[in-house]
Parts: sequence; structure tokens; C-alpha cells
Amino acid sequence: SSGINAEYGGVIEMFVDIFPKCREIPPPINITPRAPQDLELRAIIWNCSDVVLSDVSITGEMMSDIYVKGWLKGQDKKQRTDVHYRSLNGEGNFNWRFIFPFEYLPAEEVMVIKKREHFYSIDKHEEKHECVFCVQIWDNDIFQSDDFLGVLELNLNRMPKPSKFAKTVSLDDLIDNDKGKEVQVISLFDQKNIKGWWPSYCDYDPSIPRELTGKIEMELEVLTKEDAEAKPAGRARDEPNENPRLKPPDRPATSFSWFTSPWKSIRYILWANYKWYIIGGLILLLIIAFILIFMYSLPGGVADKLLNKFT
Repeated sequence: SSGINAEYGGVIEMFVDIFPKCREIPPPINITPRAPQDLELRAIIWNCSDVVLSDVSITGEMMSDIYVKGWLKGQDKKQRTDVHYRSLNGEGNFNWRFIFPFEYLPAEEVMVIKKREHFYSIDKHEEKHECVFCVQIWDNDIFQSDDFLGVLELNLNRMPKPSKFAKTVSLDDLIDNDKGKEVQVISLFDQKNIKGWWPSYCDYDPSIPRELTGKIEMELEVLTKEDAEAKPAGRARDEPNENPRLKPPDRPATSFSWFTSPWKSIRYILWANYKWYIIGGLILLLIIAFILIFMYSLPGGVADKLLNKFT
């Protein structure tokens, strides 16, 4: 009305039931909010293939020290594998398990996250997010920041079906591929378990087409809280290392950190690449030492012969 300074104060969403007096009023509707289900996502990072090589070794070879990060978008509690050092062909072997508990609303196909708005807040508020599993491939560096190599984002309700073999993987397997190609999609919540190869890509500049920067083999499984307790499993390869049991990866002997393994560095880097130069250098040093010893002993030998001659 006039005289009142009206200011926008928000929106109220509600419904109102109106019943005639001549009819019996029905019982009230239960409007209690749906309770989310307690679920657990288990992601096993098996292998990587054809990862771009971003570093140059001291012998001039292209290489990468590969590791993988993973998290559920919205939770932002990242987990990471160990490092596959000195990958010379873009391969990475991990056998590493990520475990992410989360709350899920099946009717809305969203993940419910409860968090405090500020660190000093007492009560938590709810946020709803799509169930998106993010995976990133990185190159580990010791004396500088790590290099980002590629990313893969999978909406667990509508994700592309993986390839059985690494050689058949391409960016056309993604739902939002540049060619507009239709791909077969699946829901992890319906299928429960899926294993295969997916592509990773790099798209720093949206105006430039995506670049295939690697391929990653994973096994994804979603379990209820009860199923997770019946089939226990530890993160990484920690106990209980079951369902399935993960063995240490079968990495080549050249996969090591030169910073923590100096003797392996001598054996697999210096000796493997420069052994003939080293052998030649040692032979040359022996020849020089023999000549020096000969020249050092020559004057004494000549003097002894002269003395013996005149005596």
C-alpha cells in the first residue's frame, strides 16, 4: 500500500489446499524431505597408456613421472596414486584404489553434501550436486610445480561406455565430442560396476579442439553402505586389501626416482646410455697411467745402466 517502502525480500515456495466444509478433510500429506542414501564409490586406477611426455631426462629422452588424482565434484577431497617414475612410453601402472563415501538422492539423481558455510558456522547447510567423478593425470616434479597432463570427467548417471582396449580409445568416445557423434551411455547406479578404458584430454583454450593426452583404465563400482561393510576394502593397497585384492604394479626396472635412488641412476641411466664411453675412458686412463709410470721410472733405469757400465 502507499506509504510503505516495499523492498524485495526473497521468494517463498509453498502449496495450499482448500477443502469445502461439506466434505471430509483427508489426512495430511507427509512432506518430510527425502532422506539421501549412504553410498560408496570405489574407483580402481589400473593403468595409463599413451600419456604425453612432458619432461626431458638428463640423457635427452622424453619422459614423464605419472600419477593420477581423483575426486567427486563438490566434495573436493582429492585422492592420488603413487608415482610411476620415468615413463618413457606414456605407460603408467598403479593398481590403486580410491574410496569416496557420499550421500545420494535417487529421485533427483544428485549428491547431497553437507558443509558449513563458514569455518565459524555452527549448523551445516545442504548442497546438491551432480555425481561427477573427476580424474586428472599429472607429471610429478621435485623442484617445481607439477605439470597437468589431462583430465576426464564422468557423470555417474550418464557416462560414456568405456572401451575394452586402449588402442580403440579416442576423444570420439566422450559424450560431448567435437564431431557430435552419438555414443552409448550408461548409469553406474544401474550397472553397479564397470571396467574399461577412457580418454583423457587437455582443453586449456576452448577455441582450440581438444587434444588426446592419455588413456586411463579404471574400474568403477558403487555400493550401498551395507554392501560396503559386507565387502570391505582399503584405500590404495592398504588393508583390508580385498574385493578385489590389488597386487603391487609390475613396473619396469627403470621406474624409480633418481633423487632417492642414486645407485639405480648410475646403473640404468649413466651405465645403460654411456657404458662404452665409460669403458673407453677407463681404458684411456689405464694407458695414460701406464705411460706416466713408464716415464717416471725411465730416468732411474737409464741412470742405473750408466752406473753399471762405468763400474
